[in-house]
Amino acid sequence: MNFSIQPTLENENIELLPLKETDFERVYTVASDPEVWAMHPNKERYKREVFQNFFKGALESKGAFLIIDKHSEEVLGSTRFYDFNENDKSIFIGYTFYGTKSWGKNINASAKKMMLDYIFQFVEKVIFHVGKDNIRSVKAMNKLGAENLGEEEVAYFGEASKTNVVFQIKKEDWKSKQTLS
Repeated sequence: MNFSIQPTLENENIELLPLKETDFERVYTVASDPEVWAMHPNKERYKREVFQNFFKGALESKGAFLIIDKHSEEVLGSTRFYDFNENDKSIFIGYTFYGTKSWGKNINASAKKMMLDYIFQFVEKVIFHVGKDNIRSVKAMNKLGAENLGEEEVAYFGEASKTNVVFQIKKEDWKSKQTLS
């Protein structure tokens, strides 16, 4: 891999900064709201000890981001690139969450667009695992134009397996969609 899966990405409203160990308290402030995790496969992530495992996995992925509002410098959430596969030129985007104040404000679509525009310079497809009951994230995948590949059991970092819907976006589909926009 001769590219970074943890660059700094930004647009006019948000910035994706490489997640650092010292960001724990800032990001946990957002993650400590049980409502954030209500539709996620692990509904207990609002608990400090459970979130500490999630955060450890984020750091170990070496592809995690802190999502910041550029105007207020407030932490909005986190996301990451992970599991780059050199053989089939694919990577995953996931483990994404936002505070409730960010919901419905196009922040996720904006962050994913920056991530996809960047990573498609280096890979041919991006895969997403979405908790089966996470209706909000399933809708977000559909809005992005991701293809539903079905369900599979997924073991999250340090957690039990959960049923997820697998989505995929291919580079050529993303590029043609951007050309039409």
